[in-house]
Amino acid sequence: MERRSIRDIRNSEFIQATLQAVRQKGFQNVTLSEIAAYASTTAASITYHFGSKEKLLEATMRHLLELLRREVINNLKETKTSKQRLQAVLTANFSDSLFTKTHCNVWVQFWSAAPYQPALARLQKINRARVASHLRRETRLLVASERQQMVEQALQAYIDGVWISAAQSTGAIDAQTARTDINNLLDLLVSAG
Repeated sequence: MERRSIRDIRNSEFIQATLQAVRQKGFQNVTLSEIAAYASTTAASITYHFGSKEKLLEATMRHLLELLRREVINNLKETKTSKQRLQAVLTANFSDSLFTKTHCNVWVQFWSAAPYQPALARLQKINRARVASHLRRETRLLVASERQQMVEQALQAYIDGVWISAAQSTGAIDAQTARTDINNLLDLLVSAG
């Protein structure tokens, strides 16, 4: 088991507090004092660890991106075919640990803030490029070249749409249904051509 430093543990606590505070107060509106209250600490302590609210929000988004990256890697371990690899990438977006009400809510707020904050825009660009690369690599082996871009866009739009819908929903999130639905969509798109 990997040993974690006190600083890493505390940073993780601050990120978890940020997720909760942003969900309640909003990405743009939340203050360091509000985040600190969720972490049972002071705004000065957060500033000491991260430097600013913006850097803490960036670290929080990096945390979510890392969760997604780990889910993709974990899902890919047992795959053998292009379709299985594509399913692994798609269903990682709806893993039980990532596809939560809080994560969906914060992620949608991140998307809306990214065009106005260079550090967040950079993270969004990296994430989009990573997803596009995964989709492109596998769809080129599954569908005709003239349909490839349409299939990739449809899959990405579906993922985004489900996350937005989940963020806005007052009901519970059903990750298993989301995974089943994305696989059904993939089957439909692949078999259509």
